[in-house]
Amino acid sequence: MPLPDPVPLYGPEYKRDPYPLYERMRAAGPVHRVLFPSGVTAWLVTGHAAAQRTLADPRLGKNHALGNDRWRERASIMPEPQHSQLQVHLLHQDAPKHTAMRRLITDAFAPRRVEELRPRFQEMADALADAMTADAVPADAPVSDLVQCFAARFPFQVLAEVIGLPPHLAARFRRDWGKVVAPVGPTDPGRPAYEALLRELQSYIAEVVADRREHPGDGLLSRLVAAHDEGALTREELDSMIFQLLVAGQEPVTNQITTALVSLMRHPEALERLRAEPELMPDAVEELMRLDSAFELTTWRFLAEDADLHGTRVPAGDSVIVSLCAANRDPERFPDPDTLDLDRAQGPHLAFGHGVHFCPGAALARIELQVALGTLIARLPGLRLAVPEDGLRWIPAVLGRGTAELPVAFDRPVCPRSRG
Repeated sequence: MPLPDPVPLYGPEYKRDPYPLYERMRAAGPVHRVLFPSGVTAWLVTGHAAAQRTLADPRLGKNHALGNDRWRERASIMPEPQHSQLQVHLLHQDAPKHTAMRRLITDAFAPRRVEELRPRFQEMADALADAMTADAVPADAPVSDLVQCFAARFPFQVLAEVIGLPPHLAARFRRDWGKVVAPVGPTDPGRPAYEALLRELQSYIAEVVADRREHPGDGLLSRLVAAHDEGALTREELDSMIFQLLVAGQEPVTNQITTALVSLMRHPEALERLRAEPELMPDAVEELMRLDSAFELTTWRFLAEDADLHGTRVPAGDSVIVSLCAANRDPERFPDPDTLDLDRAQGPHLAFGHGVHFCPGAALARIELQVALGTLIARLPGLRLAVPEDGLRWIPAVLGRGTAELPVAFDRPVCPRSRG
């Protein structure tokens, strides 16, 4: 059956399992016109080799100013003044501005620095596991929502530690503010609530800036405020970078914890092997990210003029998006790609992207996932889904994958907290 033109990329079935569709698209060619729920059409790149070349293609820019009127009408939907004030972060910049802004954050996420923080991250994970095993009911076969109890909390605690967000401000951060990156068009019934969240988050960012200016420390947030005060960043760039850190710095890890655990619970033999051989965890994390990445699709890229892209003519200003999930299951790059193989001779997956926009927090995310999965597997024997798999609710995010909740059961608490 031929693929429709454009190919719709939405709906519960697609979000539950997009891989059969990606397989059809890869077989038909590397580039396809696709349709998103907001009505935006884009050009989607699917194969691994084509994806890698696209992510490093110097003709493709990230700045929204390159988008044409057709794209801007439906995709550039964050209202003013917030769009101009919060959307000039790294993901939407090209060299040399991107280079200069990225340089300001790389030290905070350097592999050696985040590795030194691993013991602190382990303390955080253990504390959450303690609370989870103590509070789960019933006692003989505890059931918990791993998102609420762990996956939504651990990455934010880690992020706050790494960027220097003080506890009194970290305690006031609302996870709902992360929803402002989801497209909510001007005619959507949810638009008023979306705009309210956006204003609340912008006010919170202003508080963070004021606090770090009044009480400077040696953390990343304080250094970004100092960079603004020294003239290296505009106020809009400062606010946008903090916006990106708070919104994009932890929700993808939350989602990756859920996709990894779902994969492991589908393959209990792999889960039990990791419990018996925890030294396999670093390689297992790479394979789990390859198999089902939380970064399903990249953000927009644009051509400045009409050009050929892997045999397809793409108009200037149309959005080009890469499917990282489709690339990571390309059989030409990964034999038997739909199989979870803890012994896979990995090679480079694209879960963190490629090229100059490779995720600057990749080293941190890897450690977070190793700690999170290692802790949960060790502390929750018999870990399994507490609902049928088709009852899982996958987040409707356009670019990401993860479950909104993850109800699990386990056999008994390990080191249960005394109630006396």
